[in-house]
Order: sequence, then C-alpha cells, then structure tokens
Amino acid sequence: MSTITLFDNEYLTMRFYTDTKIIHHHFYPGLNSHFLRTGLDRGVELLERYKATKWLSDNREVEPHSLEDGEWINNDWLPRAVKAGWKYWGLVVPNGIAAKMNMDEFVNAFYEQGLWVAVFTNVDEAMQWLETR
Repeated sequence: MSTITLFDNEYLTMRFYTDTKIIHHHFYPGLNSHFLRTGLDRGVELLERYKATKWLSDNREVEPHSLEDGEWINNDWLPRAVKAGWKYWGLVVPNGIAAKMNMDEFVNAFYEQGLWVAVFTNVDEAMQWLETR
C-alpha cells in the first residue's frame, strides 16, 4: 500500500493511502486547535485532489473539542469536506466518556449531511470496513 504522510508529530498523525484512497488520522492527547484545523483542512485538499471518499478517524486518545472548534467543524469544515466528495467515515471512538459524548454530536451532524458513518473500537476493523466501500 502506497502512503503519503502529511503529519507525524505529537498532536496528530495523518496519512493518505493512495491505493485505497483512504485518509487516516490519529489524534493524540493535547491536540490543539491549530493542528486540528490544519489537519482537517489538509484532508479536504486530499479529498479534492485524489477524488477520495473515505476517512478513518482514530480518535481513541482525543479529548473533547472546544465549543469553537466544534462549531468550526460542523459549520465550516464539514460542508467543505462533503462538497469535496467525502462519503464514508470510519470512526474509532475515544476511550474517555466525555470525549465519547462529544463525538456523538459529530456522528449525528455528519450523518445528517449524507455521510455513511460506522463506529468502531478497533482501527483494523474500521480500515477493513472502509476498504470494502
């Protein structure tokens, strides 16, 4: 599998698998607004450039997003990602209760925008699901 690595730092790892056209991010504890937004924006660029439709979010270690970041995700980023062609979201849910509750908001909002959302606790299972789409 050919891979493009966009970020690999203390806040996030983001890769694009060119063979399957899957964007894959892993957010780490302490993720700040700058890296969250920059990473997600780069993902939209990949959706557009490679006509990709699949995104794997490894959010096991993510902490709840701020209200401002949540609003930006739902009102700014999400419409752009959907317009760029995003259709399938494999979400590996956070370990923490507060972060899981925070993710519920996004799952519902994304589903309402027409995304096919599947929730997992295992990265390999999420990847397998996306590979069959």
